[in-house]
Amino acid sequence: MEFGDILFEKESGIATITINRPKALNAFRRQTLEEMIQAFEDAGQDPDIGVILLTGAGDRAFCVGGDVKEWGPSGYDGSSWIDIGLPVIRLQEVIRSAPKPVIAVVNGYAIGGGHVLQVVCDLAIASKNAIFGQAGPKVGSFDAGYGTAYLARLVGERKAREIWMLCRQYSAEEALNMGLINKIVEPSELMDEARNWANEILRLSPSSLKMIKASFNADTDHIHGLTQLAFGALNFFYGTPESLEGHRAFIEKRTPDFSEFRARGERS
Repeated sequence: MEFGDILFEKESGIATITINRPKALNAFRRQTLEEMIQAFEDAGQDPDIGVILLTGAGDRAFCVGGDVKEWGPSGYDGSSWIDIGLPVIRLQEVIRSAPKPVIAVVNGYAIGGGHVLQVVCDLAIASKNAIFGQAGPKVGSFDAGYGTAYLARLVGERKAREIWMLCRQYSAEEALNMGLINKIVEPSELMDEARNWANEILRLSPSSLKMIKASFNADTDHIHGLTQLAFGALNFFYGTPESLEGHRAFIEKRTPDFSEFRARGERS
């Protein structure tokens, strides 16, 4: 199985999926997501695999969300009324539905859509230099499904609203304190610690773990419907002047001016 945007390895019961676009801070494009979906489905169905690790190449970023170079005048190419042109929903679904634990191994920036990826994983271990946060309202975008509703389950609704409504960035220590991640380690120890956790999981009953994960998911499966609605709305929003202003400002490295849309929101 050959991939261009990711690395996919299996060893001793552990599958490791690595987003391999370090020059783009591991931002994902359609190809990246399609390859990740294929790898997750393969690992999820492989009876020799008991744990899946998700990480990013290099030491700067886990993932910073969608690649802005793939963004056009009305959003990402190939969009439909329930799809922004990137199969983000499908990837989130396959991570949640994999019948074995998925551990996010966060080695740097986890921002925007990349932050949501680590949110939907079952567990998360981060290096001390990891940075977490959302950026949607800064750039004319949002994730009003798992990125909001499920995030609130992890950190509490008040903190989740802060994360989205202020678009601040948070250190690994802050992420640990709010319940966003499970553990912090030195960067040089990150993958070793992730494999230690994976090996500990491999000593447990796989059928029990499968049913436990399904039980946790059942409590929040309604968020899937919210996610579909949210991405449908996001597709429409990407074609508005308000969203375009956020995107242009990001590309031009300036502060966006959303003032006219605050006064005339019905025209955006």
